[in-house]
Amino acid sequence: MSTDLAVREDNRADIRASDSEREYVARIMQAAAAQGMLSLDEADERLALVYAARTRADLVPLTADLPDGGRRLLENTPEARKVARTGLIRHAITVAVIAFVLVGVFFATGAPFFWPAWPLAFMAFSLYGHARRIGAVPDRRRHWHR
Repeated sequence: MSTDLAVREDNRADIRASDSEREYVARIMQAAAAQGMLSLDEADERLALVYAARTRADLVPLTADLPDGGRRLLENTPEARKVARTGLIRHAITVAVIAFVLVGVFFATGAPFFWPAWPLAFMAFSLYGHARRIGAVPDRRRHWHR
């Protein structure tokens, strides 16, 4: 869930916080404690404040001193990596099924040139981009700037 508590279209201070928003901030606190950004005592204090929060405005200051509001901390958890890899696998299966259908249609129609190359290339680029976004493929550009 990509909830951004600081920026909302309805960012009035009196909007009630939902259970899912409290759980999101609680996961940020746990990740910050696991990475040593918060001591265990400080994490416990903040978790108590998270579960006692009534409005969204009560939740915002709890993550204000964490880098990027703590959202990036959740990307490095094992659960987030598992969800990201599952999404990549679904994407790859979808690309494979569509490719199979397109190649089948090509052979069934007897077209004079391999027209599925264009949609297959676009799907391959999208799959590669997805894999790079979740970190499954190393970004070699990082090494060029050393």
